[in-house]
Amino acid sequence: MPVTRLVNIKIFDGETISPHTAIEFDETGIRALDTGSNDSDSTTVVDCDGAWLLPGLMDAHIHLELDPSAKVPPALDAPRDLEAMADRARQMVEAGITSARDLGGGVWAEFGIRDRILAGEIPGPRLVCSGQPVTSIGGHCHFWGGEVETLDQAKAVLQRQIDKGADLLKIMATGGRFTPNSSPSKAQFELSFMTDLVAAANAENMTVAAHCHGSEGIRNAAFAGVTTIEHCSWVGDDGKWASGYQPDTVAEMASRGVWVSPTVNANWQRFIDSGAKMVTTFRECYDKMRAAGVKLVASTDAGIPGVVHHELPKAVHVFAQIAGLSPAEAIQSATANAADALGISDITGRVREGLVADLLLFKGNPLEDLEELQKPVAIWARGEVVKNELF
Repeated sequence: MPVTRLVNIKIFDGETISPHTAIEFDETGIRALDTGSNDSDSTTVVDCDGAWLLPGLMDAHIHLELDPSAKVPPALDAPRDLEAMADRARQMVEAGITSARDLGGGVWAEFGIRDRILAGEIPGPRLVCSGQPVTSIGGHCHFWGGEVETLDQAKAVLQRQIDKGADLLKIMATGGRFTPNSSPSKAQFELSFMTDLVAAANAENMTVAAHCHGSEGIRNAAFAGVTTIEHCSWVGDDGKWASGYQPDTVAEMASRGVWVSPTVNANWQRFIDSGAKMVTTFRECYDKMRAAGVKLVASTDAGIPGVVHHELPKAVHVFAQIAGLSPAEAIQSATANAADALGISDITGRVREGLVADLLLFKGNPLEDLEELQKPVAIWARGEVVKNELF
């Protein structure tokens, strides 16, 4: 099996700058840091002239079946464009996104793409998929087939996702903007309902991601014990974004180790450029959450109108500005933190011996300028070359 050894490199391992200056890997994983095995005819040794090596990036919230140019999602009985979905996956990995979590679709088409990628049939990121989300009758994303009124019905939706091969469960704790007649500020389920559903999912070794805009829904999700809170927009009773921050809910999130996935995409740059007050308000919320011990993961909600699937490298820079993160903290949110939140840290997310070789190489230093994340000179996904402009 061909082996690659990169020498004369600088490594950010997902959490810190590594003392190591070389790496050896193949399609089975990272074999060694610094000291490699004896060279053989199958070993390619490359002097990288001080280039920076990072783990592959992860987008913690995408929807592969959604076409960002479409204003409405496909109907439940409509055929999915599998070729277009595969092309989105290809564009993602070619941008340096080597893992992603798909948090909603109607017919499990993304499951097939996931399996084909892992089988090596098509290029793309490692996918973690939830399938149909649990939602209320007529609630947010009800068009994906997960409408429920009772806990038993919700457990049936959970079992349906398990039978189809889901990796986790998604629940719509609040309404959302993508669904007509759905209110982002309103909770869709009571705390007791969510607590029982989360317990049922956990009993099946399934983690739970909760879509949460309104503060009441965020509170219910946190106290129910979900793994990740998506969006976490803190919409208050007044309907304004970031107006309903709750310190006691944040304390509960921190004590339970709940991750927050804010879905800040590259398009948010317009809010920064315009000096929108919302930026300051959100940053205050993020500052308080981080001070309380809540960890953030990078995510974009790719697939919703106007949000393309391959722009996470651009979005990380925007996210850092919105959330007040240093470049190192922002990269960690899209690598090591994301791997921990997605439950794949034993597979990928860091530059560590024994993990899969999901690796990005840069001539510039992303720790000084996050815009460098958009300029990888080499990409490996699961040890296979995706892009190579260096050798």
